[in-house]
Amino acid sequence: MSESAVIPGGEPHLLDHGRQRNAIRLRTMILLRWFAIAGQLVAIILAQRIYDLQLEMGLCFLAVGVSVAGNLVAMLVFPETKRLSEPENFLMITFDVLQLCFLLFLTGGLHNPFSLLVLAPVTVSAAVLRLRSTILLNAMAFVLVTVLVFWHLPLVTDGGEVLRIPDLFVFGQWIATSIALVFISIYARRLTSEMHAMQEALAATQMALARAQQLKDLGGVVAAAAHELGTPLATIKLTSSELVEELADRPDLREDAELIRGQADRCRDILRAMGRAGSDDLQTRQAPLEAVIREAAEPHMRRGKLLHIEASGDGGSPQPHIQRRPEIIHGLRNLVQNAVDFARANVWVEALWTDDTIAVRILDDGRGFPPQLLGRIGDPFVRMRRAGPEPRERPEYEGMGLGLFIAKTLLERTGAELSFANGSEHGTETSAPVRRGAIVEVVWPRERIAPPRPRATGAAEETPPERERQRISAA
Repeated sequence: MSESAVIPGGEPHLLDHGRQRNAIRLRTMILLRWFAIAGQLVAIILAQRIYDLQLEMGLCFLAVGVSVAGNLVAMLVFPETKRLSEPENFLMITFDVLQLCFLLFLTGGLHNPFSLLVLAPVTVSAAVLRLRSTILLNAMAFVLVTVLVFWHLPLVTDGGEVLRIPDLFVFGQWIATSIALVFISIYARRLTSEMHAMQEALAATQMALARAQQLKDLGGVVAAAAHELGTPLATIKLTSSELVEELADRPDLREDAELIRGQADRCRDILRAMGRAGSDDLQTRQAPLEAVIREAAEPHMRRGKLLHIEASGDGGSPQPHIQRRPEIIHGLRNLVQNAVDFARANVWVEALWTDDTIAVRILDDGRGFPPQLLGRIGDPFVRMRRAGPEPRERPEYEGMGLGLFIAKTLLERTGAELSFANGSEHGTETSAPVRRGAIVEVVWPRERIAPPRPRATGAAEETPPERERQRISAA
């Protein structure tokens, strides 16, 4: 059993524009470069003034000056709000890598402890650029670091002493830098991808809630329209009825008057139905637990699978009324859809309650969740392709995890805790359907979604049904 996205039209839009949201402002890159320039100038001046190193100061200041000129040109030519495109960002980071490696060439290569700074621009590229650009920058940085092992200007003091570390340590520095280039790039890219996926999925969740709110608001508008239009329609019907009687000798005009009366009746019936639905959406805030579950499952009751809804309480306590919140209905609907999509023939929705908790358990007779992904269910954009017969049964389906992520997010916002498991794959084969597929359990603290129950203070406050139940129990 896999997971499905259920926001039609929303997911592709979010995915298509994901790269656009990765664009970084030019102002941010300029600010980072100013920090790098300041650090380079301080390091060069301290190396010469305090440690008496003989550096090619002209070339060093030339390298730093090129960065300064680039920043000034960018500040003067482009607006502060400009966002860098993929090629522009790639060129800026490439320039930073080349400039830094040129400074390292002038100041001892890998014998310079600041050689690790070559990792900084590569990390930025992994976070904001496409995979191809990141690979190119990694390859370029690796080649430049390798060149610096063999070709560089040595660090020489005033006394003529050459500062260098043993060759074994230089080799270790090269190996460590090369590994870090790959590891940090993968790490940064992985984290950034997960953050973007989470943002996109959360945006889809907000879209689902916005749609639910719009439908709710529309119901109120419909109810108000039905109320306001009732009087003019009644006037039209009364006038048309009088015209029908007065035009008894004018059959041609009488037909038109009867048509007007009939259409007025039709408008009245339509508005009455719409007003009833709108009033229900606007005014009904609570409903029995089973009714809310049926409302959530209703779109999937006629999809070729048997949907069994069962309700049972602890100790025969009455069924609780819960809030009809859009998050609860939409979240349960996603879970039911997922079960129906991958059940063989049956889906069970069990409503359970105690004095402290309210739970909904959704089971099916399908193949269950992939065991290797049980710990990741609820994460967005988890692709789960199953080998075997299932792709042939549903060749158009590729699970993205967005549907269960939305359901999990919505339900957790109402205070629920979700757990995912698989039923037993073994057992005696019987003709009755067996609940051995996927199991999703949603548990709320009762006070989060149900109004507090009135407490009886004495026998006088017992309701007739309660007294009848006690009488039958005693018998």
